[in-house]
Amino acid sequence: MMKWNIQAKSKAGESIVNIQKILLTNRGISKSEQDKFLHPSLSDIKYAPIGLDGRQLLRAAERILQAIKKKESIIVYTDYDVDGIASGTILWEILYRFGAHVLPHVPHRVDEGYGLSKKGIDHVKKEMNASLIITVDHGVTAHEKIRYARNLGIDVIVVDHHLKPEKKLPCFALIHSTKLCATGVAFLFGQYLYDFLKVKRKTQKKSGIFDAEILQYLDLVSLATIADLVPLRGENRILAKFGLELLNKTKRIGLRALIAESSLRFGEIGEYEIGHVLAPRINALGRLSHALDALRLLCTPNKERARLLASKLSSMNRDRQVMTEESVLHARSVVKAYSSYQKKNGRKMIFLADERYNQGIIGLIAGKLAEEFHLPTIVVSKGLEYSKASARSIRGVNIVETIREAEELLVDVGGHPMAAGFTVETKNLDELEKKLHKLLEKKKPDMREKEIEIDALISLSQVSYDLYDLISKFRPFGNGSPEPIFAVKNLIVERLRLVGKNGNHVKLLLRDPYADLAFVSQIEAIGFGMGANVGDITVGSHVDIAFTVMKNTWNGSSNLQLRLRDVIMSKVIKKTIR
Repeated sequence: MMKWNIQAKSKAGESIVNIQKILLTNRGISKSEQDKFLHPSLSDIKYAPIGLDGRQLLRAAERILQAIKKKESIIVYTDYDVDGIASGTILWEILYRFGAHVLPHVPHRVDEGYGLSKKGIDHVKKEMNASLIITVDHGVTAHEKIRYARNLGIDVIVVDHHLKPEKKLPCFALIHSTKLCATGVAFLFGQYLYDFLKVKRKTQKKSGIFDAEILQYLDLVSLATIADLVPLRGENRILAKFGLELLNKTKRIGLRALIAESSLRFGEIGEYEIGHVLAPRINALGRLSHALDALRLLCTPNKERARLLASKLSSMNRDRQVMTEESVLHARSVVKAYSSYQKKNGRKMIFLADERYNQGIIGLIAGKLAEEFHLPTIVVSKGLEYSKASARSIRGVNIVETIREAEELLVDVGGHPMAAGFTVETKNLDELEKKLHKLLEKKKPDMREKEIEIDALISLSQVSYDLYDLISKFRPFGNGSPEPIFAVKNLIVERLRLVGKNGNHVKLLLRDPYADLAFVSQIEAIGFGMGANVGDITVGSHVDIAFTVMKNTWNGSSNLQLRLRDVIMSKVIKKTIR
């Protein structure tokens, strides 16, 4: 059970227009912004407001043109997650289109680690004779590695979105914005390059900001934007919205194969399908093996090869799921419970280090623990000399900023306010844990009980296709753009049954005893993962529910269904009206 924070009330019979006003107000969207929010346009995206420096864009483009003319070896040096693979795909394909001698390099998580490494730089110099490296989704903190590359005669262009330190980066050019994911930055840089290279080759005059050839990459942009959990406001929302439309009819062979392998249907791919089905498959290779095949999947024009690669990604993802479940069970047994852990340790975070945790899944473990116990969580894959760690946070705790305050104990660190990663010498783990606990004690993070933000208290009669259509205007949902949540009180449970494997989910048929017969009086609701939490609720119970509205399609027909976020016994039960 969670604390309900109901932001507004809507009276029975109140119009959809009024509910729309409530949703816009709850999201802090002013009257002047409402039209752009409800009717977004790609023309609203400009370089400068995003933070892309025009001088750096020009400098990078000129260096790339020089490399193309001189037939230099260019390396697109990616990260190994969805954002890194998608952004690397965009830049590799654009450069290849213009005749560049360009190859991708995807680092191995264990052998090379995150981002630029001396081993990786040595490899591309020796095997590919690289003279220009373009990093994507990393590099903004790689001062030492960039200097190392320069000493080998390699220029480095950094394309990144992570928080950059104050110290100036010794790269040739920096294409950087914290407002987008790396794929969004690469998409805009790709458009700039496309214009620049076409103008220099005098094949076409410079036109509007987006060419049709560049818009084809929006499917990859939406995939990465949603998977990387960047805030879906402003430019991100626009890119994700139009990208989802393209993803649902994509012509990219690799994505089509992955969608088919995942048993998804075109026209029904949304935020959930990206976050819980497609992205985990792409990420699985980088977590447990080598992510180069994920990039090959996105780039291949061969249908049979795409099918085989998609099958490989799905198989690896199943292995990842099993490994994650086992590790989370172990981690949970160590932590036991939020209250007992805090009582025993008197501390404000979870810090777990174990040599059995695979470094490819420690972020997943940390995320599950942070959500379950409502504590900032750091999970460490313990090594003999060096250990890798991943951190996930809660509201009110900037985890990367906190970790950087202990930077003297670290080898490297990077990330975002809600998620970070770092490398530490194993001998420093105990000292690091003590320091981080002290830092969090000083910050006094918000450790209150979990809350659920509810947009409005409504009546069951207001749940309609008109409401569903209104909700759809607010898509895509994600970080910074929550799916509207409503509450209805004093419903009667007409039917209750546990469904799914091991009865993990609960399905309810709910009736409003006060509804006018002209309106909806009963509806079906499902609570995923709530099978073990129904408590004393039985048929005949009066309950209050918090929910989202979804459309359930089956055998060509559809109906509205409520997706439960929380269900509790009603505190006040009025006399039933029949």
